[in-house]
Amino acid sequence: MNALALEPLNERRSLRETVAEKLRAAIISGDLVEGQLYSAPVLGEALGVSATPVREAMMDLTREGLVETIKNKGFRVTGMTDKELEDIAAIRLLIEPEATRLAAENHKAANIDKLSAMAQDIIAAAAANDIDGYLSADRAFHHELMGPCGNAELVDLATSYRMRTRQYGLKSLMRERKLTTMAAEHLDMVKLMKKGDSAALHTLLIKHISHARGFWNVGDPNDEVKRKD
Repeated sequence: MNALALEPLNERRSLRETVAEKLRAAIISGDLVEGQLYSAPVLGEALGVSATPVREAMMDLTREGLVETIKNKGFRVTGMTDKELEDIAAIRLLIEPEATRLAAENHKAANIDKLSAMAQDIIAAAAANDIDGYLSADRAFHHELMGPCGNAELVDLATSYRMRTRQYGLKSLMRERKLTTMAAEHLDMVKLMKKGDSAALHTLLIKHISHARGFWNVGDPNDEVKRKD
């Protein structure tokens, strides 16, 4: 039988995911400005890749609600009002602490060693002022932390809202070395998960998300972020 002439998927998929991760972090942190139009060739040139993986990655970000497609022109970063940010924060406070509490009740199913390593990655990224690394590690950690709750749909929903949160003050927090305190909270979460202390972990998640609500959603004038009216 002749071998099928199909294009290998792994390398291309990895590039698409890598580009999406870079663009997602740039949007969340405000490096890509809300309301501004970006073309795939220009973004590709900035990232050192062709326009094709950028277009593919932008389709993923469109589904996440981070960008919208402008026919024959490119992609526009969607704007978010303060009210929209507050609404997302309120939803996160409803579902993330509860998902994590349920996970702690099933803590024997948690991979504590993996969570510990992921928490250290978050701390290292904060210390290195690595925004891309911080956002990626933070999202992966919380997804893993909620995993033992046993409800994959709930975990995915919580993760999707986490990705939509615009963290405009992130660079400011990094410059002022304030992010390391929030990063260290992830180690506390691991300790509570290991003990199966669901009540304490639920309380800590509320505190953790409230930090994001109070600081990361506040615009930093030094970042030159244009907000939607």
